[in-house]
Amino acid sequence: MKSRYLITGGAGFIGSNVAHHYLSQGCRVTIVDNFARRGSRDNAAWLRSTHGRNVTVVEGDISRTDRTLQQLVEKVDVVFHLAAQVAVTTSVIDPRLDFQVNALGTFNVLEAVRASSTKPILIYASTNKVYGELVQLEAERSGSRYVYRDCPHGVGEAMNLDFHSPYGCSKGTGDQYVLDYARIYGLRTVAFRQSCIYGPHQFGMEDQGWVAWFALRALKQLPVTIFGDGQQVRDVLHVYDLIRAYDAAIAAIDRTSGQAFNIGGGPANTLSLLELIRMLEVRLGHPVQYSFDEWRPGDQRIYVSDIRKARERLAWEPQIVPEEGIRQMIEWLAENEHRVSFANDTLEFVPRPAHAPTNVAVG
Repeated sequence: MKSRYLITGGAGFIGSNVAHHYLSQGCRVTIVDNFARRGSRDNAAWLRSTHGRNVTVVEGDISRTDRTLQQLVEKVDVVFHLAAQVAVTTSVIDPRLDFQVNALGTFNVLEAVRASSTKPILIYASTNKVYGELVQLEAERSGSRYVYRDCPHGVGEAMNLDFHSPYGCSKGTGDQYVLDYARIYGLRTVAFRQSCIYGPHQFGMEDQGWVAWFALRALKQLPVTIFGDGQQVRDVLHVYDLIRAYDAAIAAIDRTSGQAFNIGGGPANTLSLLELIRMLEVRLGHPVQYSFDEWRPGDQRIYVSDIRKARERLAWEPQIVPEEGIRQMIEWLAENEHRVSFANDTLEFVPRPAHAPTNVAVG
């Protein structure tokens, strides 16, 4: 097993779970984060308090060129590039910021790996948004959800890329650079086109992380807004299952390098927004208030990952079904809801007690 890991965006939801996974195995982990997202400092404090000196926290911005990033890459076996601007809505409001973080930031990380003497493995968190609105796939209503008319396995990696929204363009740019750096420079890179990851240490925001956002609002008996008709469908994947896929790709890097994998719950693990609300009502024992608003730009009516390539080449498939994963998420949120409050529908965090930092400035 590799023993030294660098995680960009390591104080985010997925990043902190990835860090905890490897730290729990006695590995050394360095996380790089600019702490722009609410809750990221809380996650970093949790990692420090749980794992002590085995975790190094570096405050920095990957969209800026800096020697420190190069120095950090030289010291590791694997780089998880998870740092990103993650919301379509934010990308529409500020496309320059979106480009700088997602496109230029990914380029900077790739260049650091290319210039290194160690040439660590690079795992990149891409997105299903690289496929655009998928208008070529006909969707129809069935009960309280949309379904594909002629695509029973979901969207496969052979689907044409069709970037919609600045977010789709910037993440898609990073996706293609990651794959091309394997082809042109021989780097060991893998792109995961991820769909609706959820789990512990995710509070979610209205514009990203909808499973956690709905669950937390429902737990606090606050209303949620549904953009669209609520029948839009996603395949959902627990973060622990995602980490298992990362592990599998690293273990088989001679076969997976230069490959893209669609990673989500697949056809067996799908939810519509309205179905999630019904699930929350049953689990919490009280109604969930909700209202409807206009569709948001670039929002797909249905997206389901075809995970057959991952099943074949990674010997991987999801193990945690939505009912169990969401039950676990609600329990975690209930234990931690005292850490957050809402002011004008904005999520605010109560800081954890301070711990001695191991910070290095970058950028």
